[in-house]
Amino acid sequence: MGTVELPVVVGVDGSKAASDALDWAAELAGRRGLPLRVVHASLWERYEGYVAGTAADRPAERLHSEAVLATAAERAGRRVPALKVMTDLAADDAVTALLRAGQSAEALVVGSRGRGEFASLLLGSVGLGIAARAQCPVVVVRGRPENVHGGMNRVVVGIAEHERPSDREPAPPSAAVAFALREARLRGGELEAVHAWRCAGPEDHEARENHGAHEDHRARENERAPQDHRARENHRARENHGARENHARRAAELLDETLGGAAAAGLPPVPVAHRPVEGSARKALLDASAHADLLVVGARRRQGHFGLQLGLVNHAVLHHAKCPVAVVPVS
Repeated sequence: MGTVELPVVVGVDGSKAASDALDWAAELAGRRGLPLRVVHASLWERYEGYVAGTAADRPAERLHSEAVLATAAERAGRRVPALKVMTDLAADDAVTALLRAGQSAEALVVGSRGRGEFASLLLGSVGLGIAARAQCPVVVVRGRPENVHGGMNRVVVGIAEHERPSDREPAPPSAAVAFALREARLRGGELEAVHAWRCAGPEDHEARENHGAHEDHRARENERAPQDHRARENHRARENHGARENHARRAAELLDETLGGAAAAGLPPVPVAHRPVEGSARKALLDASAHADLLVVGARRRQGHFGLQLGLVNHAVLHHAKCPVAVVPVS
């Protein structure tokens, strides 16, 4: 039996953001040689029912839904002429319909906002709900036009500490890394792997002391000679410098180990830039998104947990990234 081709699924509702998502999804499907499934969700049929009839008999809500799908299919076909396009009118809310479609999808693509959502919202409720729950990769198409349209020739992937291989042998790349590598290769661009690290300085250690001990320590410091204070500060500076060097080395090793598994897994080579960054993961990824066509992050999914499963960093990049964001589930 041949391998079943899972489609790329995109949600549409007639909005500008959905049109951008449709274009992005069509190009993704075209690059991967997959069909495109266009989904429009409408609750009208669930509550009102629908009996087929002539065009004159069909309610305005049904005609609108059919027009949204027909326009989207025509647009996708113009965007990628050889693309196989399927349409689906789902009698459900958008999140439920797309999550169900995502159960048999290569990837789910949605816009950053839908029709009727406040323009001030950084991310619509549909995009957030799907990115937090889907069991397949979800791409939220957002950001500046030059990033959305693929003008940067770069894919960025965030590497977390928990992705470090558990043994010395090269491990297969995580789902997020594999997704990013494939996109970079199909786009003919480079992959930038980002890992953020932080080193606690002397002030961080002092903050952990209880207040009384801290005050006693400061009093003793004031009684000592100035040269003792300078020597102590120099010692702290050397310790801090050594700790920073150790953290930077571990960050570089993590990137080497994580991406080393790609070669061991036989994945085609892609130009890779390793970028260990001192600071918060949120800032490092948002900065990297400014010069990327796509930012890829992993999202850990816990079995039996039905709430939003994103994490603070992923939540931040979905709201503020300058380019489309792919959230790839990691078991």
